[in-house]
Amino acid sequence: MAITAQPSLGQAAIDSLRSSLRGPLLAPGDDGYDAARRVWNGMIDRKPALIARCAGVADVVAAVNFARTHDLLTSIRGGGHNVTGNAVCDGGLLIDMSLMKGVRVDPASRTVRAQAGVTWGEFDHETQAFGLASTGGQVTTTGIAGLTLGGGIGWLMRKCGAVVDNLLSVDLVTADGRFLTASATENPDLFWGLRGGGGNFGVATSFEYRLHPIGPMVTGGMMLYPASDAPALLRFLRSYMEAAPDEVMALAAFLSAPPAPFVPAEMHGAPMMAIGFCHAGSLDEGQQAANRLREFGPPVVDLIGPMPYVALQQLFDPSVPFGQQVYLKSDHLSSLSDTVIDTIVAQAAGRTSPHSVVLIIPFGGAIGRVGDDETAFGHRGAPFDYVIYSMWTDQAESERHIAWTRNFAAAMQPFAIGVYVNEMGSEGDERVRAAYPAHTYERLVALKNAYDPTNLFRMNQNIKPTV
Repeated sequence: MAITAQPSLGQAAIDSLRSSLRGPLLAPGDDGYDAARRVWNGMIDRKPALIARCAGVADVVAAVNFARTHDLLTSIRGGGHNVTGNAVCDGGLLIDMSLMKGVRVDPASRTVRAQAGVTWGEFDHETQAFGLASTGGQVTTTGIAGLTLGGGIGWLMRKCGAVVDNLLSVDLVTADGRFLTASATENPDLFWGLRGGGGNFGVATSFEYRLHPIGPMVTGGMMLYPASDAPALLRFLRSYMEAAPDEVMALAAFLSAPPAPFVPAEMHGAPMMAIGFCHAGSLDEGQQAANRLREFGPPVVDLIGPMPYVALQQLFDPSVPFGQQVYLKSDHLSSLSDTVIDTIVAQAAGRTSPHSVVLIIPFGGAIGRVGDDETAFGHRGAPFDYVIYSMWTDQAESERHIAWTRNFAAAMQPFAIGVYVNEMGSEGDERVRAAYPAHTYERLVALKNAYDPTNLFRMNQNIKPTV
């Protein structure tokens, strides 16, 4: 069929691109087009002129060259989980790598090479076959590419560091169509920028990671408490994490009790306080650490115990299905003082949707022992991070839920010390700057000038070139 695309594109050019790809090239009206443009956030309803569903690196190179030659707005999709929906552009070219699923584990060297379309659930499936893991996302449908390029936090970060602290190399297609490898020894400045600078410098096609002997069983799970316990529970968690070893991650979540068999029926849908727990060490030590957490008092539900690491990674999956309307706000926190706790509790009590979740995530441990200059991922000294995932199903209610989220974030600003780039919405240039120390941002601009001076890759938390 004839393809309707941007006016600058003739059918001959489009046919030429199609013939150069091993994967399919889709346009509006084609089978699979609507599915390929959908992403996690149901608020995103953009319609690219073309979707290049890349089957390999050669397809990515062809798509980048085509976009540059025809001056097309270009977006890049890995797992499609970013809340801003930057993976999808209107009227331009979507470079879709979700078909690129190769994963190769080397158990002898404890390394893995994975392509950019892999999700963390798929990554864990392969690495856990050998009892190995690396810091990954806390939702299995998150893509490895976006999470990695932004820095990457997860259950294992206090033990193993951020995702980028375990990154050994990246294969990348640059704006001028070159294929490069970036590592500590090849293109090291670029490698520095890729570890936290987002998708600003090219299309990452595969990643090599260091693995650790974790799993297949860990001590993990969740405890649920009444929402009325939140102030005291957060104060207890603050003290608990101050004394916790690196192996322990215990985060707090304001949420609604799920209608699950393990929750008393009379509490289904009730506001609750959850503690998510992971111990990345021996099961005996994990049980001891869990027992110290239980000293707060008996929860309504206690699901912490030995469990497969892959099951722990799926813990929050039911809370964040594809297709809901999502609006996000987040900041790093200077502390979890009593004033901060009281502010969080008061704001969370006003949740406008039962689907919304507020997370309080402790940092520290290994992630905090990497210098700010070692990678582009900054603000490592922050003791805590909070995230508001405002989620709802009825698009007509958007204004109310967005207003609650914005008011919550505004109340938190006196305690904020920057933001994690992967937890940002479309919030403007100053917020992008706030994701990095000033000297880090300047260095990222210099890399952008060198590798993407025309800002071809701008559908992201954009580092604007100055050349």
